[in-house]
Amino acid sequence: MAKVISTLFISADGVAEIDPDWHFPYFDDNMGRAVTEDYDTSDVLLIGRVTYDSFAGAWPDREAAGGEDAGFAKQLGDVRKVVVSRQPLEFSWRNSEIIDGDLPAAVAALKADAGIKGILIPGSISVVQQLLAAGLVDELRLLVHPVAARKGRRLFDDGDTPYHLRVTATEVFPTGVLRVIYAPTDAPGAVGYDEVKDQVPAGN
Repeated sequence: MAKVISTLFISADGVAEIDPDWHFPYFDDNMGRAVTEDYDTSDVLLIGRVTYDSFAGAWPDREAAGGEDAGFAKQLGDVRKVVVSRQPLEFSWRNSEIIDGDLPAAVAALKADAGIKGILIPGSISVVQQLLAAGLVDELRLLVHPVAARKGRRLFDDGDTPYHLRVTATEVFPTGVLRVIYAPTDAPGAVGYDEVKDQVPAGN
C-alpha cells in the first residue's frame, strides 16, 4: 500500500495557514533538505484547490525562468498532481487531474494502486483534516516554527475523538525549527489519577 504523507509548515500554536512574515525568516538549508526528503517519498501530489492555484500560479513560471529553483519547479511539473475540487477545472499545468468522486474512496484507491510509490499532501489543510478523520493519513511531517502565530487556520479542527500519534523521528534545526514526524497509533489504555498519583512530586 502506498503511504499518504502530509507535510506542513506549522507554528508552535498549531497554525498551519502560512504567513510569510513568520515562515520565511526560518527557512534555511535544513528546511530545504527536509522538504526535499518529503517530496522524494512520493510520486503523486494530492492537493486542494487553493494550494493547486497557488502552486500553478508560481512554479511553471519559475521553471521557465531557469533560476536556482528551476530544478524543484521541474520536479513539481513532472509529478502527477491530483486536485481536490468541488468544481470542474481547466488545467494549464502539466500532469494535473481532478479527483474522481468521494475523497476518502478515491484516496483509498490511490493507496491500493500498485503503481504508486507514495502520496504526498503539501499544505491543503482541509484535505488533511478529511483524511485524518477517515484514518487514511499514514504520516504527519511537521516543521514546527518557534513562533506563536496567534491567528490563522489550525491543523487540528474541533471534534469528539482525539487523534493519538506516536513520534517516529525528530530533528532540531539551528533556527529553532523542530521537525517532527508522527504516525497514527492506538489510544493508550485508560488511566486515571489513582494510577499515576505515586508519580506526583513529593512536597517539601
